Amino acid sequence: MPVPPPRPGISSLHETFLQAALRRFFERASFDVEPVLADAGDGRLAVETAEHDCLLTVRWFGTLCVLRVPPRRPFSVHEVRLARAIGSVLEARYRAIFSPHMMAEERELFRGALEDRYIGAFLEGGHRRDSGDRLADNVAAALEVLRVAALSTYENRPISTGVLLLGEPYEPLIGGRAPAALPPQSFAGSLTAIRSFYRLADGVHTLFLVSTDGALLDIIDVARWARELHPGQAIVDVPCPNTYKSHAQATMNGRDVCVVLSPSQEMKVFAEGAPAFSFHNANWHLLDVRAKYDEWVAAVGEPGLADRLFQTALDLADLREGALFVVLRDADASVGELVAPADRLDTAASRADVVSPSRRDLLYLLTGRSVTDLDPSVLAALASLDGAIVVDRAGRLLAAGAILRHPPSVEVSWLVEGARTTAAIAASRFGPVLKVSEDGIITFFDGERIWDI
Repeated sequence: MPVPPPRPGISSLHETFLQAALRRFFERASFDVEPVLADAGDGRLAVETAEHDCLLTVRWFGTLCVLRVPPRRPFSVHEVRLARAIGSVLEARYRAIFSPHMMAEERELFRGALEDRYIGAFLEGGHRRDSGDRLADNVAAALEVLRVAALSTYENRPISTGVLLLGEPYEPLIGGRAPAALPPQSFAGSLTAIRSFYRLADGVHTLFLVSTDGALLDIIDVARWARELHPGQAIVDVPCPNTYKSHAQATMNGRDVCVVLSPSQEMKVFAEGAPAFSFHNANWHLLDVRAKYDEWVAAVGEPGLADRLFQTALDLADLREGALFVVLRDADASVGELVAPADRLDTAASRADVVSPSRRDLLYLLTGRSVTDLDPSVLAALASLDGAIVVDRAGRLLAAGAILRHPPSVEVSWLVEGARTTAAIAASRFGPVLKVSEDGIITFFDGERIWDI
C-alpha cells in the first residue's frame, strides 16, 4: 500500500516519534537532523548504512536523521534491524490513519506503549508484517501484562512471572499432553485481573504458554520444554545468565519469544536463542550480546578466558552483585603499577611485620591458580569480594579483592560515577576490563568505555 503524502501536523508528529526513538535506542551515536528535498508524493521511509557501517541514515518525508559511531565499533546487524523496526511501526501507523480498512485491521498498533511495538517489530525480523502474523501484537500485549504485574504485589511481595509466545501453531505432543477440552482464553484478557494468576508461573522455572492467536494454552516448566524441543542441544553460541539459559534455549527455533518479569523487577526478552532486550532505568535496551561478546573476546585474545569472565559477569549482574575483572596485556610491566604488593598473589609476602591475620593469609589458597581452573561458583565468590580480580592473558590470578591504584591524572568526570568506575577506567590503561554494577549493568572498558549491557 502506498504511503500517503505528508500532512501538516500528522507527519511532523510521526517524525518527532522517529527522532525520539532513534535518540533513545542509539545513545552511543552522535545524532543530527538535516532537511532534504522530497517528492510531495513520496512518504516512504528509507534506512541505509554507509562508511563501513559507521554511518546510519533514516530518511522520511523531508527529514534525514544521521547517526554516526566511531570506526572502532560500527553499527551491528541488530542495531540496523532495530532502526528498520522503529521505522516500520511508525510508517504503518501513519498509513493506518488515512485508511479506515487498515485502521480496523491494525488497531493493535495504537494500543499499549509505542516502544513495545518497536520491540515486537524487531522480533518479527525488523519490519511490520501482514496483519495475519500476530507475533508483534502478542509481544506488545505480553509486555503490557508484565508492566501491570511490575506495579503489583502478591502477599506483600513483588511479582515475578513470564510467558513463552509461540511463533507457529501449537504442537500438543511437546510436553506429552493433549490440548485443553475447553476453548482457551486470551492471555491478556480478564484472567490477568486475578491476583493469584501470576503465582502460577514464576518466570524463572515456569512460564505461561501462549498461542499464535494470543490464547493461554498451558503452564510449562521451561527447562523441560527446552529439553524436549531441542533434545541434546546446548546453548553455546551466545552467552546467557545461567538462570535463563533454558529461556534462551526455548527460543532457538527462531520463531518463539520468551518474555519475563524477573525477581529484580526487570523485564527481559529472549529470542533466537539469546537475550534480546531488557527494560531497566525506565527504558528499553537492545542487548546485542553476540556482537558485544565478540568484541570482548577479541580484546582479551584468549577465548576460554574471555568466555569464563563474561559468563561470570552475566551471572553476577543477574544476582545484582558488583564485580571488577581486569585482564592485563603485559602483566610483567603493569601489575606493579596497578596492584599494591600486599594484594599480589604472584609474589611472596614478607611476614616480618605481620602481627595479625589479613586477607592475604586467606587468599594464599589461590597462589598459582588460573581463572579457567577454578569452578565457576568459586570464581563468582571471589569476584563478589570488595575490589578487583586481576589476571594476565593466560588467566593466571594476580590479585583477588584488590583495591586498585590509579594516578591523579584520571579525569574528574569519571570520579563522579563511583569508585568502581574510577578503578575500571584506571585499569583499562593496561588491558580490557569488565565492570559489573549492583544495578545489573555490565560495562566493558578498554582505554575508554566501549559498551554496556
